[in-house]
Amino acid sequence: MHCPNCQHTESRVLESRSTESGQSIRRRRECLNCKQRFTTYERIELVPITVIKRDSSRESFDRDKLLRGILRACEKTKVSYQKAELIVDNIEARLQQNPGREFSSSEIGELVLQNLRYENEVAYIRFASVYRKFQGIKDFIETLNHLQSENSQEAEFNPWQLSSKSNISSPTVYLKDKQVDTLQTQ
Repeated sequence: MHCPNCQHTESRVLESRSTESGQSIRRRRECLNCKQRFTTYERIELVPITVIKRDSSRESFDRDKLLRGILRACEKTKVSYQKAELIVDNIEARLQQNPGREFSSSEIGELVLQNLRYENEVAYIRFASVYRKFQGIKDFIETLNHLQSENSQEAEFNPWQLSSKSNISSPTVYLKDKQVDTLQTQ
């Protein structure tokens, strides 16, 4: 490992820790020559993923490019850098599980939107506005209305949020086919 400051090849590891996703190891190092400290990441080298762009050109999947796009959408929200990295880790893992290893940029964009939708609605709208190339306020309103209707439909079908007017009995919890507890709604 070359020191980014003096290019010396010898350094010592001060600290090693696995990232949240377990997909890489973060190492804090110190150059033995100039004493400069720097961070390195160790990742498993996976089979390359190819992205098919809108113009049909192909390029290698760029994890950092995807992370930058997500971070841009998450600026001034409560989504942390670590959470954005975790989203990228999850997307990359899903892409690696597919035997084809070629994905359109729209497929990757949809995976990002699926993750951001549940993480932060503002980040979702920001990413969607760039990814879907919004032309005006109408596109924002349509997306907001769609997001709001999806959220209300999910709330309607959530079995754990039964109203007192509901005719449905409360869910019963079973453990190995034996009733353990009945949840009560008020």
